[in-house]
Amino acid sequence: MTLQKTILKPASISGLGLHTGAEVTMTFLPAPARHGYAFRRSDMQGQPVIEAIADNVFSTDRGTCIEKNGARVYTVEHALSALTGLGIDNCLIEVNGPEMPIMDGSARYFVEALQQAGIEEQDAEREYYEPDTVISYTDPDSKTELHLIPAKNFRVSVMIDFDTKVLGTQNASLENIDHYAKEIANCRTFVFLHELEHLLKHDLIKGGDLSNAIVFVNKQVSQEELDRLAKLFNKPTVRVKSEGILNNLDLHFQNEPARHKLLDVIGDLALAGKPIRGHVIASRPGHAANVAFARMIKKHFERASEEDIPVYDPNSPPLFDIIAIQKMLPHRPPFLLIDKILEMSETHVVGLKNVTMNETFFVGHFPEEPVMPGVLQVEAMAQTGGMLALNSVPDPENYLTFFLKIEEVKFRNKVVPGDTLIFKLRLMDPIRRGLCHMAGTAYVGKKIVMEAQMLARIMKKT
Repeated sequence: MTLQKTILKPASISGLGLHTGAEVTMTFLPAPARHGYAFRRSDMQGQPVIEAIADNVFSTDRGTCIEKNGARVYTVEHALSALTGLGIDNCLIEVNGPEMPIMDGSARYFVEALQQAGIEEQDAEREYYEPDTVISYTDPDSKTELHLIPAKNFRVSVMIDFDTKVLGTQNASLENIDHYAKEIANCRTFVFLHELEHLLKHDLIKGGDLSNAIVFVNKQVSQEELDRLAKLFNKPTVRVKSEGILNNLDLHFQNEPARHKLLDVIGDLALAGKPIRGHVIASRPGHAANVAFARMIKKHFERASEEDIPVYDPNSPPLFDIIAIQKMLPHRPPFLLIDKILEMSETHVVGLKNVTMNETFFVGHFPEEPVMPGVLQVEAMAQTGGMLALNSVPDPENYLTFFLKIEEVKFRNKVVPGDTLIFKLRLMDPIRRGLCHMAGTAYVGKKIVMEAQMLARIMKKT
């Protein structure tokens, strides 16, 4: 079981915003379990909070920008990438201006601040999105493709191709997220000289200088132009190096641009709202495509979650009522813990228990604040699974089910009097030699309250 994580103490960073050029201070703050990522504008009245989810993205023009109720934060992708790369699930990022500090154009300073703050586990399990099919996004105009392929761990592979002599095709990959800080975090953003000139001419990057981007030169540049750039950026001289980049910096890696695009993909996909277990393959990615893909992933797991939740209609007759259940199960009150079977097929079953205040166990189990004991929730789930197991034989009244193993039990929320508890179990493997292996989830409404895996043996009565 992987637990969620947050930071131990606040960590602050100050620097210039890329677009405004204004000094801004941002602070990573610890956050409770299941909080996720969110930004708080401390300089605005009421200190509004903007959740870092794809639904709140309003612009991807030279950075990923989020907005809620008029409050905005620009260029959030590098901070989100750092949080994801370090395995931090919950964090509130406070910022006293409209954008994040650009620093050196990488996630390095964010990673260092978070590492110095310390990371701690929380009392909640991390909930991954694990796709069971390939999810794909394509944009024929930009030749962009993004795919999410089922895999045991989070991996990212990126290909970029700017179809220029100085920056053609490059590839980068991250096979293990634990290597993020060493292999990806310090990879800086990049820009072509003609783009830089356009942005400067239109006063669009007031906080940009030659220390926070790799500048690629894909055209002949006169000495007069180089002298003008040197004066503009307060440098003694500016020249074009043999690699086709300005001499403002040295590359950390030969494929640093592709690694930075990988950094951006990780940050943008954090907006899906859940950590991913799968292999992301991105060809020619950009912020617009990344965010569109994050929205697509978010819809997939929300739809899958909604589809998996059983819907109970009290007006529909059950498949098995309590009388029919007693003909199959040997249990009797007060230890018969399910009231109805709503659905059943060869591979799944849905059962229901009405939790009432007059249950015998509430007399002694937290009588001042009654909570259904977890072991009885497991037993009720097992009885529901027993109905599925017994349904596999032609004469179930002559058989019993004995549970051999119960594992991966997780209690997520309390079950209290008045709740309608619904169990959904499915076979993990076909029933063989009387062995029935099931995975179950218990719901109250749309809320998951308990999960478990169970192995039962079907045996004939002696």
